[in-house]
Amino acid sequence: MEVEDVRSIVEKHSGQRGAMISILEDVQDECGYLPADVLEAVATATGRPLVDVYGIATFYRAFSLKPRGKHVCTVCLGTACHVRGAPAVADAFEKRLDIERGGTTADGAFTLETVNCLGACALGPIVVADGHYFSNVSTDRVGDIVAQVQAGFDTGSAGGADASFSLHVRCPLCNSDLMDAAHPLEGHPSISLMASTGQALGRVRLSALYGSRMNDSTLDAAVGSVTRFFCPHCSGELRGVGICPDCDAPFVPLLVAGGGILQICSRAGCKGHLLDLGGVAG
Repeated sequence: MEVEDVRSIVEKHSGQRGAMISILEDVQDECGYLPADVLEAVATATGRPLVDVYGIATFYRAFSLKPRGKHVCTVCLGTACHVRGAPAVADAFEKRLDIERGGTTADGAFTLETVNCLGACALGPIVVADGHYFSNVSTDRVGDIVAQVQAGFDTGSAGGADASFSLHVRCPLCNSDLMDAAHPLEGHPSISLMASTGQALGRVRLSALYGSRMNDSTLDAAVGSVTRFFCPHCSGELRGVGICPDCDAPFVPLLVAGGGILQICSRAGCKGHLLDLGGVAG
């Protein structure tokens, strides 16, 4: 990436709250990861100390400082998954792919990563492969999961993956917890946000089940309209840099506890969403 490209990205997000996260998201979209020389260019262009830029790049596990493979397999090693045999599952992936955790195969096809929690503890061990969840994974399922990734997932089916998992999310601007246990949806704490459609402002609670679009809202959003979402704690607008591939509306970013970014489409009626998990647990 050229210095001019970095400056262009920085200028695009100038004056925005939480701009550094959006800048780094754009850079990673362009490069596939965050190269050291590009992070230096970001620091120069923003006037921020390089240590601050690296701090953000390493704190959020959706960012990677190393090139990643075409396919990413992520194994949860959180406490609940750990006691159910997740370390053995991670070992099986290492053996099957002939790489260590955090590594990428020589042909650039696979990267193997681990995270501390994916917010679906009751369903562990959890594995996420190219955005597709697999629950209750045992070592003898590893080969099948790798084969499914190599074959490609059917867009109309989970291809053996499980469809819905409860996620725990936080605000990408202030890191506040967005879960509302007092108002559950589909048996799980809901995701509580403020939202605006035109001049109207109200509370929206979304289902935390990944892939579900069930919600409880005080707003009457017409199907096809685009809603603006805000954090109920810091009041910052949750604006992502990504665009829904299904309807071209802006994505709304939410941080997944333990590492990753969940992006949901802002257009009423659209089911577009994207879960990007990254980083290697210490």
